[in-house]
Amino acid sequence: METQIAVLGAGAWGTTIAKVIAEKGKNVLVWGYETEVRDDINQNGRNSRYLPNIELPKTLKATSDIEEAAEGKQFIIYAVPSLFMLDTLKKTLSVNSIREGKTTIAVITKGFLPTENGPRLILETMEDYLPGFFRQSLVYISGPSHAEEVSRGKVTGLIAASENAKNSIRFRDLLKSPRLLVYSSLDVRGVQAAAAAKNVIAIAFGILDAMKTIGKAEMFGDGTESLLLAAGLNEIQLLGKTLGATHPETFTSISGIGDLDVTCRSTHGRNRRFGREIIEKNILEKYKNIDDLLSHINEIGYLPEGIAAAKYIRIIAEKHNLKMPVSIGLCKLLNRELKPMEFCKNLLADWDMK
Repeated sequence: METQIAVLGAGAWGTTIAKVIAEKGKNVLVWGYETEVRDDINQNGRNSRYLPNIELPKTLKATSDIEEAAEGKQFIIYAVPSLFMLDTLKKTLSVNSIREGKTTIAVITKGFLPTENGPRLILETMEDYLPGFFRQSLVYISGPSHAEEVSRGKVTGLIAASENAKNSIRFRDLLKSPRLLVYSSLDVRGVQAAAAAKNVIAIAFGILDAMKTIGKAEMFGDGTESLLLAAGLNEIQLLGKTLGATHPETFTSISGIGDLDVTCRSTHGRNRRFGREIIEKNILEKYKNIDDLLSHINEIGYLPEGIAAAKYIRIIAEKHNLKMPVSIGLCKLLNRELKPMEFCKNLLADWDMK
């Protein structure tokens, strides 16, 4: 029987992952709620809205019917933003092949999900909704990657993490190619924590970078950015350990320092871009607080996942009494409790005390 794959989420990264698989001769069905994106993929072989100027394989098709996308698939990859993950998951729970545990599931979304017990990692939250077959069997895929590069065949590395080693290998084999290196990991919690927290650090990096380049803070330079990167990695490690990371090397691998570095330094990074626009465009001025910002997130024109992650990391850090001045300070800035220069000065004061 021919392998059947669905990618739920027709954004840039979801479409890119679908393209990578389809280029290996597999039939891939992408789900997206926007009919114009569906029609563009099916009629023109492109996703002009989210992945412009990229030609898609003929074996990649799209639908706006999520049950059609998910039903009967051997592999499903959830690729919607974290803000919409639970709604998307709930829409697939009635699909027979999921109810019967016949599908192997992976997630490429980065962030946390809100629950009655506070923010939690994505996979453990999904396990509460999915049938018991899926407990400790979901796969989390992350790494230093941008859709803009992977879709053009630039060499990139990813981690496929799962407590079920066989499922990790299944997705590793499904995705890997000469230009996409995929490695297996058992540290599901550590990889998820790193993937979510690096977006928060990247917003802070963008703020610092903009203040440096437009001359608002002459004391900041490349070395200052490296200080921020190192401090951010320390916070990611602390968060990961608190949330149950099992392998210290997770944070020194591509899922830790690798992903953090590219997210902070690449011009493709949405979170870095948002941080820069806080300085360059005063983008926070019209929002009362972080909740107001999140409720109007579509106004930005792109989705910086680090905004929601900053809110949730602050909650986790305060609950566990974690010292995370970059992440908590960034959340305060997004919540309009601090101005950018106050945020930076607080960091300098904290670093000076170490």
